[in-house]
Amino acid sequence: MRPEDNRPSTNLSIPSRQMAPTPSHRVQNATAHASAAADVVRSQIDAIYSQDPHHTTTAAEPAPAKSQQPADAPAPANSSIKPGPGAVNMQVASQAVQADNPYERTHDESKHQTDAGSWQKYHSAWQSYYQQYYERYYVGRVHEVKKSLETEAKVAPSEPATISSDEAMHDLRSKLRNQINEQATKVRKSRHFIPVIAGLAVMIIFLGLQYNRNVMAAVNAYVTPSSLDPSNLIVDTSTVAITGDPRLIVPKIGVDVPIVWDAVASSEVSLNSAMDKGVAWFNIKGANARPGELGNFALSGHSSNDWLDGGDYKFIFARLEQLSEGDVIYVNYKGVRYTYTVTGTKVVKPTDVSALHIGTDKPRITLITCTPLGTALNRLLVFGDQISPDPSAATQHSEEDTSSSDDAAKMPSNSPTFIERIFGIKQ
Repeated sequence: MRPEDNRPSTNLSIPSRQMAPTPSHRVQNATAHASAAADVVRSQIDAIYSQDPHHTTTAAEPAPAKSQQPADAPAPANSSIKPGPGAVNMQVASQAVQADNPYERTHDESKHQTDAGSWQKYHSAWQSYYQQYYERYYVGRVHEVKKSLETEAKVAPSEPATISSDEAMHDLRSKLRNQINEQATKVRKSRHFIPVIAGLAVMIIFLGLQYNRNVMAAVNAYVTPSSLDPSNLIVDTSTVAITGDPRLIVPKIGVDVPIVWDAVASSEVSLNSAMDKGVAWFNIKGANARPGELGNFALSGHSSNDWLDGGDYKFIFARLEQLSEGDVIYVNYKGVRYTYTVTGTKVVKPTDVSALHIGTDKPRITLITCTPLGTALNRLLVFGDQISPDPSAATQHSEEDTSSSDDAAKMPSNSPTFIERIFGIKQ
């Protein structure tokens, strides 16, 4: 039930309330004002973009929006709405700004084309200009230098145009001598000069003490002339007087040296002492024969020894390696000269004493020395057979020599080197 049903019925009729109608000319004015305002804003935006140098693209202006009206609405009395005076002025100003824009590009590429020939002529003209400019500049400089030299030549005293070859050589020697003296003076004044010289002196002294035997042995082997007596070169001994002193003679290498018999084969000191006086008889069992006896007659001599050592025969066998098969060896013993011919050579280790045991069927001789020169690394053995007197007349060893023979584990050696003496190294 509605409240109206409870109200008492009356005969009064109350008309319904309606909104007051809006005049149509007010609606048209409002639409015209909105369109004019939109045009003003568009013109301002266009003016701003036309003045921007970075703006290159012009967007298409959107069509002005039409006011939406009902289909049954009556047409406006005036269909063309003119903008107000302010809008017209803004549009004119925008067009003026666009026409006078200094940043607007007006260059037409199609109307301005560069001719390649003209450009080449332009470039060549500038090159020619710079070339002539620098030519004039350097010619002027050369002219100034020439004038200066001519002026100096007039002032300087006259000199001879040419000099002799002797004067030129004298000048060259003088220049070289002056340069050497200047460099030597600089070196002597250097704080490193004395230490360097001292170090070099110590090194030279050390090398001389250690390796002097190598140099001296080479000198004695290849430079020093032989002191051999010419009478010893005679093979026929019938007319040569033989003394009672035992001697070893090797004509090819200039050896004429005494033979020392009293060395002890097992003593290195005794052997070195004997070799200072000549060549030592290496009296060992199995190789203890004397000249004229069956067996091996072994003699040892120095090939190189230290210059600080005594003796006159430190390099007596320095040229022993030059002997070859067929060379002659002489031994003077008890007034008889024994002749041997070399049958071969051999290099062995110092401890290879058994290489001396070559049999007792005939009389032989073996010469022993150290090799290579200046070292005691190996031993050089030179073997020879007796050919005179008749080897078939050779005798056996005497009992006295056999009983005095010794066993040795090593062949004779050179004296110790400088380093070996300092550090106590045994050979």
